[in-house]
This record gives sequence, C-alpha cells and structure tokens, in this order.
Amino acid sequence: MDEDVGVSAYWISTYLEVLDESKMAAYAALAGPAITAAGGTFLARGEAAAAWEAGKPMRSVVIEFDSVEAAIAAHDSPAYQEALAALDGGVVRDLRIIPGV
Repeated sequence: MDEDVGVSAYWISTYLEVLDESKMAAYAALAGPAITAAGGTFLARGEAAAAWEAGKPMRSVVIEFDSVEAAIAAHDSPAYQEALAALDGGVVRDLRIIPGV
C-alpha cells in the first residue's frame, strides 16, 4: 500500500439493514469521537437523497482521512473497537476504505 501514502482516503459505510436501534445508538455515541480523535472528518452522513440503478436510499457515511493508513489505524484503534463491540450485530453494513485520486 506504499503507493497510497500521502493520498487522502475515504471511509465509506453503507447501512444495508438496522437490526437494533439501541445498539446503533450506542455505537454512534462511541464511534464518532473515536473516528474524529483518529483524524477522521465526517463529510456526509444520513439517508440517501436520491439513488439510481442498483442503489437503495439507505443510511450512508463518508469520512475523510489523510491516508489509507490513517483510516485503517482508526478502524483498528481500541476506541473504535469498543464502538464495534457496542454495535455487536445491530446492523448489516458494507464498510470500505478507498484511496482518493
């Protein structure tokens, strides 16, 4: 991944299904501070305003980091892992980190 050093990265989460609202709320209370403490900047979050082709109007989150490494480190941090433990199967989602161009 050395080619991605110095390139912004985007953490993209798409919530396919929320199974437990209380777990989602507990996760959100912990995840937001953990991500911002690790250098993440929330660019967008909420329900899709429009969706086309195979898209579905579901909750999505886009977070910018200074690098792929920083985004991965945020995910692997103890604070974010605590948030994931609180989520504990409360959602079905797609989470990915994509390098910027």
